[in-house]
Amino acid sequence: MSARPRKRPLSARETALFAMLGVIMYAGKAAMEPLPNIHPLALFIVATTLVYRRRALYPLYAYVLINGLLAGFAPWWLPYLYIWLPLWGAAMLLPRGMGPRAAAAACCAVCALHGLAFGALYAPSQALLYGLDWRATLAWIAAGLPFDAVHAAGDLAMATLAVPLTRLLARSSRRAGIPCEPPAWAQM
Repeated sequence: MSARPRKRPLSARETALFAMLGVIMYAGKAAMEPLPNIHPLALFIVATTLVYRRRALYPLYAYVLINGLLAGFAPWWLPYLYIWLPLWGAAMLLPRGMGPRAAAAACCAVCALHGLAFGALYAPSQALLYGLDWRATLAWIAAGLPFDAVHAAGDLAMATLAVPLTRLLARSSRRAGIPCEPPAWAQM
């Protein structure tokens, strides 16, 4: 039986960076509150995942915690514990060897699909919290589709910045001595 390699703890720089990225995620969402479901959150989740891989969960859950602290740990907040994981997982699965144009298209598609699926991803929590049967849950999803379409369009528009943001995060991290694993196209 072989021993698994030990995970090293986060450095002070990494901790500060991931906390700052979580704050930026929250600030970006808060700044765009007047626009329904339009915010840069998906963009940041995809870009941080492409650069930091599994460690992108640190800024993601820093955002979730900040959101709960500032907006309240109410029932609407509970799905935030899982709703961003499919987006993170999809970004983890993006091929690392594609070129920047293909990466831009893939990031836009992943973000838009997550925005479109947001209501369906949120629905299990609604059903459990409010005792909805499957018909009521489907009705709840259907009623939210216009909002999900706007969410998808906003995420698609924001995701057009995924390639430059990924490159910026990779370059800044390397200069600061923060370990990162960006795809080849982001190392330019």
